[in-house]
Amino acid sequence: MPPLSALENNSLSVTAPSSPRDQNGTVFSVLFALCGCHMLNDMNQSMLVAIYPTVKENMGLSFTQIGGITLGFQATASLLQPMIGLFTDKKPLYRSLAVAMLFTLCGLLLLSTASTYPLLLMSAMLIGCGSAVFHPESSRVARLASGGRHGLAQSLFQVGGNFGSAIGPLLAAFIVAANGQGSIAWFALGALLASIILWRIGAWYRDHVIKSGPSKSSSPGHRLSRRQTGIALAILVCLVFSKNVYLVSISSFYTFYLIETFHLAVRDAQICLFIFLGAVAAGTVLGGPVGDKIGRKHVIWISILGVVPFTVTLPYVGLYATVALSVLIGLILASAFSAIVVFGQELVPGRVGLIAGLFFGLAFGVAGVGAALLGILADYTSIGTVYRLCGFLPLFGLLAGFLPDLRTVKADG
Repeated sequence: MPPLSALENNSLSVTAPSSPRDQNGTVFSVLFALCGCHMLNDMNQSMLVAIYPTVKENMGLSFTQIGGITLGFQATASLLQPMIGLFTDKKPLYRSLAVAMLFTLCGLLLLSTASTYPLLLMSAMLIGCGSAVFHPESSRVARLASGGRHGLAQSLFQVGGNFGSAIGPLLAAFIVAANGQGSIAWFALGALLASIILWRIGAWYRDHVIKSGPSKSSSPGHRLSRRQTGIALAILVCLVFSKNVYLVSISSFYTFYLIETFHLAVRDAQICLFIFLGAVAAGTVLGGPVGDKIGRKHVIWISILGVVPFTVTLPYVGLYATVALSVLIGLILASAFSAIVVFGQELVPGRVGLIAGLFFGLAFGVAGVGAALLGILADYTSIGTVYRLCGFLPLFGLLAGFLPDLRTVKADG
């Protein structure tokens, strides 16, 4: 199969892989390229969250306004992603990935100069538009390159985003905090690089679809009724809700919690956020391949319900225990998402873009609404109260027991 380095020089072939192994196996060069672009995309997006302490102080923003910025970003991506996924299921947009990065680039440039709250909201929404296009289409290309190892492909794609989200706050701590908001403009170069790589990936995507031809069948590989399929999708939605509202309570307010509760400096708090997000990245790597082997239902069940003892304990422990528990929570909870996305795609085959857009979009949208509501709650009570209440959200994981085991259903069929 073609090496990853082929993406970095002019020898990259933009035609579909020519060898039988490439045609029928996992095309790791494409997956690694998508992983790297996802890293750059989400690293740039995390700049928004990473500068919250700075803009809150400089502009005198409330927690409600901070939550509103997150809502503006997440809601834009949430509303557009399923619609884009549904459209591209019928008419693929091969160059849309490269264009998506240009939206992110414009958002970063505006964010670097924004001096008012409306401009902050506008920059957040531009970045959200980039996400709306990038995630469903990248997920589709990752599935095309998976060679049937769908969980592995989804995890490799997703871990790039998690790693980018993890290093974003770290870069913000050492670059943006030291050089000011204007230094965010330098990160637009990452968006430009990703756009160039994705232009080439778009060529592979186009030629792969042309050579493979249209999908022969979109009939389900299971014998579930429409009602059973609908119930299973509703359960997955509830699980995404609980998982992402809890994660947004960490990603949006963790630095404030550490500063307020343990009197950490902003840089130290951002380093702790990096540690947590690094654990999320590691958990994402594990979730997909384990789901391929033991079944996605088991991964979903264990990863969401399994964090309850840690989430309910977190608000009552000291600094070092808080960091340690956050690592365990991120590691375990993050393993669910790849399994949820692939589970949904197996429930509704032939609608890869729609399902990817639905769950990525839902993840963004739920997180945005959650951030806004948690910000209001934090203003009226305290961040500690937010963490005490959110600690019970993973109990939604009990619903995973009602999901069908698709491996058993297929075997019975």
